Amino acid sequence: MANSSGAKTGFKPKAIVKKLLTALPERSRSVLEARFGLGAGTEKVTLEAIGKRYGITRERVRQIENHALQSLRKSPAFEEAHEAFDELERIIDGLGGIVCEDDLLEYLTQDTSMQNHIYFLLVLGDPFKYRKEDEEVNRCWYVDPELASKVEDALKRLYAGLSDEDLIPEGEMIDRFLKELQTINDKHRNDEVLKRWLKISKHIGKNPLGEWGSAHSQNVKTKGVRDYAYLAVKKHGSPLHFREVAKMIEKTFNRTAHVATTHNELIKDPRFVLVGRGMYALREWGYTEGVVRDVIRDVLKKNGPQTREQIITNVLKERHVKPGTIVVNLQNQKYFKRARDGKFSLVK
Repeated sequence: MANSSGAKTGFKPKAIVKKLLTALPERSRSVLEARFGLGAGTEKVTLEAIGKRYGITRERVRQIENHALQSLRKSPAFEEAHEAFDELERIIDGLGGIVCEDDLLEYLTQDTSMQNHIYFLLVLGDPFKYRKEDEEVNRCWYVDPELASKVEDALKRLYAGLSDEDLIPEGEMIDRFLKELQTINDKHRNDEVLKRWLKISKHIGKNPLGEWGSAHSQNVKTKGVRDYAYLAVKKHGSPLHFREVAKMIEKTFNRTAHVATTHNELIKDPRFVLVGRGMYALREWGYTEGVVRDVIRDVLKKNGPQTREQIITNVLKERHVKPGTIVVNLQNQKYFKRARDGKFSLVK
């Protein structure tokens, strides 16, 4: 439950920080307030901007900042704030022991100023360690280095087993992740913690349908109408007219999708196959390109001579057309011939 300050803590972050800062000389206090956004404004000021304000170099500002933090850690006010640090440690442990910085701060409060004060306490406090953001992971905070290392290694192994085409339901993704985390404590074996850990990796992501895969895949990193069209048709599970695709995009994802634009994107995207008049299916479902005649040829190549009824049945699995359209194509003696037993075969 949030306290009167608006944060989900049993202490008041702003009051704690204000008391801490009173232990510092004025310039040191002003530097920290500017660097962490602890003053009237919430913007975090750069080293360069603060240096210009005081007529000193950015390196000198950094030295003042580091010295001020060290001084605070030795101050009586720091000792008095131990209950706040203990509570933050319990919160991080409760969220999984390692958690993305954005997730942690948003969990505690939606107020930017309050987030800045909590972030300052995280930087200042002894129990808290952070994993610097890089190409592999997002910036995280943790209290157990061994656990943090296990989670990061497991995420790397999990990603290594993914292809760009993989789209995995959330439950299955969590099961896969758990197999890579066999030695973790049982208290961390719950879906909410595991989903938070998955968000640590920059290589693993979730699409708007809640399916997980490679964060760099078109199927996960949706950029425009064509990607939302793919997800819409996939969700529908069977061929869909382009007008219906546009409607589904707007209804399911709350995205504007003009019919003409949607149709153009379906035409250009190799993930789709035209299977009828305005009807599109996913190539991954096994559909092939070509007009009805081409589909008939593929059917006969695969199955050998077939009756008209057999051909119609097989072609309708590939194309949403009228049976009469298939019969008309079978009359083309340039490509197909009919034997005495009534079966059609290819003209060699």
